[in-house]
Amino acid sequence: MTTTLYTSDHEWLAIDGDVATVGITDYAQQQLGDVVFVELPKIGRALKKAEAAAVVESVKAASDVYAPVTGEVLETNAELASEPALVNSDAQGKAWFFKIKIADRSELGGLMDEAAYKAHTA
Repeated sequence: MTTTLYTSDHEWLAIDGDVATVGITDYAQQQLGDVVFVELPKIGRALKKAEAAAVVESVKAASDVYAPVTGEVLETNAELASEPALVNSDAQGKAWFFKIKIADRSELGGLMDEAAYKAHTA
């Protein structure tokens, strides 16, 4: 069963076992505007929670995407790297950024469920 959680920095993570798929929320992409470039982390990179892991650039601004948990990058979204506009059309689906092996599940406790995230962005 996949569980989706959210950060206050507008990342989402879909958790399946000890692997989390990470992207930015629809709210975040709306704030950024048209996305023109995405820089993804290297596979195998060790990330600490809250560390800048990726970069997303739009016509308005550039923004870091932070690791929502500590872990190792297992996979990146090659389709997104070649077609960054996917973020605007499917931010919480096809436009995932990377998959991370969760090192410490206790870090999930500080994240928000969908209802809490909606309240956070209201």
